[in-house]
Amino acid sequence: MDTLRGSLIISLVAGLSLAGAAGAQPTFESASPTAGTATSERANAMADKSMYKSIEYANAGKKGPALVVIPGEIKSTNATFLQKFSPSNIADFGELELSKANFQVLERTNLGPIMNEFALAYNLGDPQKARQYLGMGKLRTTKYIVKFDILKTEQVASAQQGFDGAAIGRVVGILGAFSGSVAGARAGAIGDTAVGSVKTGDSTGVWVIGMRYKIMDAETTEQVAQGYTEEKMEVGATGTSVMGVSQSAQGGVGLDTMVQRLVQKSVWEIDNKYK
Repeated sequence: MDTLRGSLIISLVAGLSLAGAAGAQPTFESASPTAGTATSERANAMADKSMYKSIEYANAGKKGPALVVIPGEIKSTNATFLQKFSPSNIADFGELELSKANFQVLERTNLGPIMNEFALAYNLGDPQKARQYLGMGKLRTTKYIVKFDILKTEQVASAQQGFDGAAIGRVVGILGAFSGSVAGARAGAIGDTAVGSVKTGDSTGVWVIGMRYKIMDAETTEQVAQGYTEEKMEVGATGTSVMGVSQSAQGGVGLDTMVQRLVQKSVWEIDNKYK
């Protein structure tokens, strides 16, 4: 009996362990040859700050009205931003966050080929044309139309500083030569080499990205509410070189992360004010 009981306990523990392992989120190891090195740790520490962070929306427990997110406008003339983003990319972020805030989001991909014409009617403020689509399928339950516009992407500040030891090293060498002794000359030469090899540099650029959201009545196309938010994007690089030993790092939050954070801030406001 004791043996049977022991076997049952072991089986139960093993089963719970397997269940826990099966329910855990998968993790993956880096295949980089530098994984685990000091440079890898620094780079990963910087990258961790850019990872997606889920927002706990205050009213997520309350079900929001049915809405459709349509592609907004990108009014920035920044070439890098325009190459990387389209209005549909930003609308995808909007659908994701509004769904997490417990709004009934009708996904654009499920609305079929009428989506482009539907979005065009709202962007042009044509209520009659928009109403033609509201009686179709899932669109009949729509209360709001939401869109996110990028109004600003500009670099507003930059700063650089550095140190080059070459000039000071030459001064040290000259002083050693004038000392009048062999030892002084050798010390001056060594000092020239050591100090002259020191080079450091830092550079930082700060961008400001601004997003506007609009909420429109699905039936009349009239604007119900709007809001605007901005975030700073800082990109920097630093480097040091001494006696042939160098160290450098560069990084910052990317455009994708910035856009998603702006959408999160906008949805947070929508969740708090317009449910």
